[in-house]
Amino acid sequence: MDGTFSENDISRIVEADRANVWHHLIQHQPFETAIDPRIIVEGKGMKVWDQKGKEHLDAVSGGVWTVNVGYGRESIADAVRDQLVKMNYFAGSAGSIPGALFAEKLISKMPGMSRVYYMNSGSEANEKAFKMVRQIAHKRYGGKKHKILYRDRDYHGTTIACLSAGGQDERNAQYGPFTPGFIRVPHCLEYRKHEQNGAPLENYGEWAANQIEEVILREGPDTVGALCLEPVTAGGGVIEAPDGYWPRVAEICKKYEILLHIDEVVCGVGRTGTWFGYQHYDIQPDMVTMAKGVASGYAAIACLVTSEAVFDMFKNDPTDPMNYFRDISTFGGCTSGPAAALANMQIIEDEELLDNTNNMGAYMLDKLNALAEKHVVIGDVRGKGLFLGAELVADRTSRDPADEKKVQAVVGNCMAQGVIIGATNRSLPGKNNTLCFSPALIATKDDINHILDAVDTALSAVFS
Repeated sequence: MDGTFSENDISRIVEADRANVWHHLIQHQPFETAIDPRIIVEGKGMKVWDQKGKEHLDAVSGGVWTVNVGYGRESIADAVRDQLVKMNYFAGSAGSIPGALFAEKLISKMPGMSRVYYMNSGSEANEKAFKMVRQIAHKRYGGKKHKILYRDRDYHGTTIACLSAGGQDERNAQYGPFTPGFIRVPHCLEYRKHEQNGAPLENYGEWAANQIEEVILREGPDTVGALCLEPVTAGGGVIEAPDGYWPRVAEICKKYEILLHIDEVVCGVGRTGTWFGYQHYDIQPDMVTMAKGVASGYAAIACLVTSEAVFDMFKNDPTDPMNYFRDISTFGGCTSGPAAALANMQIIEDEELLDNTNNMGAYMLDKLNALAEKHVVIGDVRGKGLFLGAELVADRTSRDPADEKKVQAVVGNCMAQGVIIGATNRSLPGKNNTLCFSPALIATKDDINHILDAVDTALSAVFS
């Protein structure tokens, strides 16, 4: 930290924050009497510094799985600055140079996909996808094939429609009534298959996918327009689907002419070791949404990418003034987003960060499994690439979740040690018990050792 701000400057900023800023996901009452709000002043690589000058190693890429290429990337900042002084904005009804170039680059990483629709957040991207499904239902099916299936534990955003497709009951609490036509299907968390009636000892992945088909048949296949899933469930516990799940899901969608919408807001652009999480599973989606890692947080950008078949449904009758996708996202016209995204993708390619993500992810997974041998409170270790979780339990036999306060105490202990980790939080009633790790794709073995040494110390302190 270079000390640009004097102590008096920082004090004024803290007071301005305390008096005026409404922070995300946090109770503010303690700021009135007990503690100061935290101000993150500077970042470099995988490290950030707060207003007191304390250094932290960030194992959650900006708190919410976003800063994929790390802090302080001058090439991205320069690309944004250069673009803004040339042309900062025009509504998305017209194109821009970075918008065209990034769309071309993005599509080159997504065989079978062809069109990019720009907006500024993951919630908005999913909202646009839902609107497309609904408009297709009216255009082709008399409005009947309008239902959208979503999965327990999955999360798709903060708008009311996205919460309507949200499988995390604590996040949804107090925000209803919700938008009709969204139908929940069961999850495929193999570690907790004992909680699902009839779950088999073998071929669980295929069985879990078949539970989706049962919901489709119950609702009526002629009423279901889309299935929306995360490739790796994020805030619901960092969950990778078991073998057999994804091929069966794709088969079911094809059988009933249901659009497969993959939500890559967290997993997209390298997080799991491929450009997109779904690419691990040899499936072909119809719609893919993405946000966080698209520009690593250097500019606000989100994308909805569709197949040409989906795109064609909105231009098949140019004489009909209601035929096209009658939607706009004001800040989807900002040029800073695609300019940053191009530079971000160039870094991932030049520094071979997909390979690093796979190598360091495997290393971190091994280290987490070693921790599980030492700490009986770790019931399950799972994830993909540099997107990993450790579920904490009170008892390995019963698999009862660990006390949520103790899980948060582990996070707090790591923070005190100067390491920022995450945990499921206000998501699943009684099951906010998974530690979450998503270090930047630039992570080294030393970084991972530092992170997990802190976790080791914290688990010993909290569960001794």
